[in-house]
Amino acid sequence: MSESLFSGLKVIDCGSYIAAPAATTILADLGADVVKIEPPGAGDPYRQLPKIPGNPICEHDYAWLLDSHSKRGLALDLASPEGQEVLHRLVADADVFVTNYPLRVRDKLHIDYETLSALNDRLVYGSFTGYGETGPEVAKPGFDATSYWARSGMMDQVRNSSEATPARAVIGQGDHPSAMSLYAGLVTALFQRERTGKGTKVSSSLLANGLWANSYLATAALCRAEFIPRPRRENLFNALSCHYQAADGKWLLLTILNEDRYWPVLARCVGRADLLTDERFATKPDRLRNAHALIVTLDEVFGRHERAHWERVLGENNIVFDIVATPADIPHDQQLHANGLAVSFPEDERVSTVAVPFRLANLRTVPPRLPPSIGQHTDEVLAELGYDAERTAALRAAGTVA
Repeated sequence: MSESLFSGLKVIDCGSYIAAPAATTILADLGADVVKIEPPGAGDPYRQLPKIPGNPICEHDYAWLLDSHSKRGLALDLASPEGQEVLHRLVADADVFVTNYPLRVRDKLHIDYETLSALNDRLVYGSFTGYGETGPEVAKPGFDATSYWARSGMMDQVRNSSEATPARAVIGQGDHPSAMSLYAGLVTALFQRERTGKGTKVSSSLLANGLWANSYLATAALCRAEFIPRPRRENLFNALSCHYQAADGKWLLLTILNEDRYWPVLARCVGRADLLTDERFATKPDRLRNAHALIVTLDEVFGRHERAHWERVLGENNIVFDIVATPADIPHDQQLHANGLAVSFPEDERVSTVAVPFRLANLRTVPPRLPPSIGQHTDEVLAELGYDAERTAALRAAGTVA
């Protein structure tokens, strides 16, 4: 295939922050022409997120590199009639429009589905919200930390124990899985358009995606299951599905389900073949009954060597485990790079970003381009819409574009 999969597909990213714009980034990675619309001036507030205290400190705007690469930038004041006219002309020839602006703001700016679909009946309109588009909380603002992480029950259920405080999410933890869900909806709608010739509206929300991510426990709750309070790590029900700290302070996680086969292997790996004759650990029911004692024993064992030693020994013996990676581990992960899960920018190989997490045989993604500065491609996009230099200058003088 000489062309990219989505070559010729025209996409408008009229969103802010992460979930909705990230869905269009996936389209851009597969060849779509994505125009990122930002307000003149400061642009998308997502640009400022890495500057907030507590975020990783870096000379590069890694957030913008991740979610806005390979797009063209149009700085447009949608609050003005002239700005709305520009957008409507852009929509008339577009394939996909994506926004996560609040519903009332969409009505005010005339970028709601009814308005835009009337201009282009082939338009696929991606609508992303915090809590859905109906119900008593339809206007409630939300971010992934609130709508996805907290509301879904995951913030409660992943805490270290039932006595611990709820666990905090990391930035984008809910947004990026939600973006993949929205992307799936957009592509499904494009497939439907191939059959019907008509566009449609695709809707998703942080709440819906959070519930889907927590659907195992959510379904249990919906079936009125009785929930067991999560114990402290030292009192987990199964010592062979537990995390252990190595001598260098780094952690690894065991997940041994086939205990009949791998319990003897593990005991020999850690140099404790004597445990195989310990009546407390003779069978799986014995090990479950005496899980606390086995955790204490394995804590001492794993604390004898550094994590690299255990990686080698457990790996050589096909034990199901993995390291509990820290961010510092990620750039040096050979498996990650071998599978192309990180990609660098040809324009500046000092910076890299995370790649689209799926592959099609014989189909390569487009090499990423650095993300646009605010309004970087404004003149170019306006020229494609038929605006001459004089009219573009008038729009700029009026503050409609920048």
